[in-house]
Amino acid sequence: MTQKDPNKALEIHTVDKVFIKRKNKQIKAVDQVQFSVGRGEIFGVLGPNGSGKSTLIRMISTLLVPDHGTIEVFGYDSVKEAMMVRKLINRVSAEASFFKKLSAMENLLFTAGLYGIPKPYARKKLMEIFKRVGLPAKRVHDPLEDFSRGMQQKVAIARAFLTTPALLLLDEPTTGLDPRAKKEVQSLILEIQKENQTTVLLTTHDMVEADQLCERVAIIHDGRISAIGTAQDLKMKASRNGSVCTLEEVFMFFTGSQLVQYEDEMIAEVS
Repeated sequence: MTQKDPNKALEIHTVDKVFIKRKNKQIKAVDQVQFSVGRGEIFGVLGPNGSGKSTLIRMISTLLVPDHGTIEVFGYDSVKEAMMVRKLINRVSAEASFFKKLSAMENLLFTAGLYGIPKPYARKKLMEIFKRVGLPAKRVHDPLEDFSRGMQQKVAIARAFLTTPALLLLDEPTTGLDPRAKKEVQSLILEIQKENQTTVLLTTHDMVEADQLCERVAIIHDGRISAIGTAQDLKMKASRNGSVCTLEEVFMFFTGSQLVQYEDEMIAEVS
C-alpha cells in the first residue's frame, strides 16, 4: 500500500465499534472517532474507565476490527494489512498478560525470540531497562505469579521497550505503580521517544501525566472525541478567571459530565 502522508504515523478515519451486551443491548464503545498522529509525536487520549480508550487501542493493535471506518499505521491498513501493522507496534495495557509460572526474564527472553533478538543482547538490554523502571535485579528470576500488580506492570513496560517499536501503544501504562516508579516510567517513555523517534499513543485519565508527556491530547467521552489540542490549550479553555483547572474541570467543560460520577456509572453498569 502506498503511504498517503510520510509525516503521519497513525490515521484514524471515522471509526465505530459496537458491542452486544445482555438482552441484545448495543453499546457503541467507539463512535465516529477521527484523528491523526504525526511521526515521533507523543499523543494522549484522555478519558475515564469505559469511555472507549482501550477499545480504540485494541483496534489500532489489530486485536479488534472496526465496524466502520479505517485505521492506518504508517500507511498500512489495520485490517487488510494486519501482519505489517503488528510488526510496527507494541502495546502495554493496564492488565499485563504473561506466563505467570515463568520468571520475568524467561517471559521477556521468549518475547525476544519472537522478534529475532539474540539472547545475549536481550539479557543485557533487559537488565538496563529493569533498572530504569525500578525492578530489582534479585527479582527478575522469580515467578511472575509472585509479583504484585505494579511489579507485573513494570515487566510489561520492559517488554515493550525491548522491541523498540515504531508505534508504541500505552494503555494506562502507569496504573498500579508507586509515585517513584511512575516518574521513572514517564522519563523512560520520553527517552525512548527521543532516542528512536518512536511514535507514542498514550491513554490515561491522569491530566498531570498527559501534561508532562504529550504534545497533543484528545478527550474521549461516550466513545466520541470531544476536543483535541495541547494539554495547556485545553486547560486554558476550561479555566475560569485564570484559575488552574483540575482534570475533572477540564473533562466537565468539554463533556458536560463529572469525571468521577461518570466512572462510577460505568463501573456499576459493567458489574
